[in-house]
Amino acid sequence: MTMVRRLFDWKVRGVRWVEIFGLLCVAAMLLSVYLTKASAARETSRIAQLEREIDQSSLRVRMLRAEVARLESPARLEALSRQAGLAPIGEDAPEAPVAAPAGEDVTPVPAEADAAPADVAEGAQ
Repeated sequence: MTMVRRLFDWKVRGVRWVEIFGLLCVAAMLLSVYLTKASAARETSRIAQLEREIDQSSLRVRMLRAEVARLESPARLEALSRQAGLAPIGEDAPEAPVAAPAGEDVTPVPAEADAAPADVAEGAQ
């Protein structure tokens, strides 16, 4: 017990070492709180910057989608095809021949072979 008492009574230049240790602990806590708050402020500004970038990107995405919708508009495409002298192909127009890849023998399949007979299709139902 006297050892503990002597430890608490030990003085450095007139100040007990326990008080010095307490002040150092308080200073360390103040420094850690300051550093934590500074770090939180940096993170907050970074988050705000990222949110602004997200808003700008979403605005750009909306603008691009609107432009795609305008460019894919059937009325616009029809007007452009008429300006270029193109017209829709009618059912009476002949089919354009398709070139086979080099070295392959491709025989055309008649259109009647693709269609199923009416009585077979009715029987499957």
